[in-house]
Amino acid sequence: MKPAGLKTRIFLDSGDPAETKQIISLLGFLDGQTTNPTLVAKNPYAKERFDRGEKFSAQEIRDFYKQVITEVSGLIPEGSVSVEVYADQSTTGEDMFAQGREMYSWIPNAHVKYPTITAGLAAAAQSIKAGMRVNMTLCFSQEQAAAVYAATSGAAEGDVFVSPFVGRLDDIGENGMSLIDNIIKMYKSGDGHVQVLAASIRTMDHFMQSLRLGADIITAPYSILEQWGKEGMSLPDANYTYENATLQDIPYKEIDLNKSWSDYDIAHELTTKGVERFSADWNALIS
Repeated sequence: MKPAGLKTRIFLDSGDPAETKQIISLLGFLDGQTTNPTLVAKNPYAKERFDRGEKFSAQEIRDFYKQVITEVSGLIPEGSVSVEVYADQSTTGEDMFAQGREMYSWIPNAHVKYPTITAGLAAAAQSIKAGMRVNMTLCFSQEQAAAVYAATSGAAEGDVFVSPFVGRLDDIGENGMSLIDNIIKMYKSGDGHVQVLAASIRTMDHFMQSLRLGADIITAPYSILEQWGKEGMSLPDANYTYENATLQDIPYKEIDLNKSWSDYDIAHELTTKGVERFSADWNALIS
């Protein structure tokens, strides 16, 4: 049963349907699930096969991903399930869109994940025009979030997520939670068609601060949702304080949301590294 007063939707970040079942059993609800190539690589079946030295063909890994996504979708038919395209630095927007269109057809409740790079934004713009839902991932700056807003102009509320990665900003000494706060504040001047999905949640403090800031959605790994459930699914009260003394706050910027998406400076080192990491994890599974 959802806690009274909980407005943020709760997603599981996992590539394992068994975890989906366990979290639904523990919490009594689940609003959605996010997946990516790294999580699929950690799926017990994929990991066991990989540990035996048996890799997948490109078609086999795509079929396996579809199987996982289909099972998850059946467990949360009223929720959203994010499925991520393969992308490296050479993947074109057309390539991403073609993948996304196929993946979108796998299940009725898909959001297609594209990286927040030029090709990914081009694919997102095309996807919205085609009536698809998208989740823009590997977001590390307000400018990137502004570009997502502009690229998906005209989408219905709930059809577009932007996923700022909190933990990876913390890793470089920046307060990832301040980016969540900044994007929420920036979007208040817009039409509400993009929802903020707090991602790369590493700690219960990340989770609780995301609730306090009013993120539309939080996606968290099994361990965090398990801890939250076992501790009674509490919500942050007026006395809750997020401890971030060792991290540098990211200053808020006044950004016009009404420009063309290509006019924003979307370059970010962590996005580049994230694309490289996801593609490497995917390629490691393929013979």
